[in-house]
Amino acid sequence: MAGKKKYYTVWNGVSPGVYTSWTECQLQVKGYKGARYKSFDTMEEAMCAFATPADLFFKHEAEKREKQKEKERPIVPKGALADRLPKDFDWNCLAVDAACSGNPGKMEYRGVYLGNEQEMFHFGPIYGTNNIGEFLAIVHGLAHLQLNNMHMPIYSDSRNALLWVKKKKCNTKLPRNEKTEALYNLIERAERWLNTHTYDTPLLKWDTEKWGEIPADFGRK
Repeated sequence: MAGKKKYYTVWNGVSPGVYTSWTECQLQVKGYKGARYKSFDTMEEAMCAFATPADLFFKHEAEKREKQKEKERPIVPKGALADRLPKDFDWNCLAVDAACSGNPGKMEYRGVYLGNEQEMFHFGPIYGTNNIGEFLAIVHGLAHLQLNNMHMPIYSDSRNALLWVKKKKCNTKLPRNEKTEALYNLIERAERWLNTHTYDTPLLKWDTEKWGEIPADFGRK
């Protein structure tokens, strides 16, 4: 399959200009001392770049990359949460948890990004159990990260939920009936996602004994 069309801006080369093929570009820069060039997806981008002095263009590009890195860099929380976690803890991670009023009862779950302790997603309430909520929260987290092209570990304080996700099966004994039908539809969708997608996201156990309640906890204990 042919690759996507590229356009090449040559600032310093045998004959500076904009070229429509790598072969043409290579003829201008190969063996040329101090050659400066770059590929673009559109002719408009290539022409605009050529109209900008090379030094200024690459300076702006470096500044944009640095701003993007700064934007993506996690904000290390301070206070109680930072005090109870290891000094080398990687804050670029997602914590998930569920809460249930009664078990079964009104259940909800959420995901919290530890870099700034902001909620990334929240679902519920719906009639269910805490274990099911923990399972759905992990799968929701996996799908959310993949959909948004984000790469970070997911922490859960539920051994059962982590095991269910690993086995791609929600091993609940909650009866399926009219009251739980909506919940079972969610379970089936989550299991289907696990069986039709691959992921390399680390799924980690939150050490509640050492670190206290997981940051996604609803605080109802």
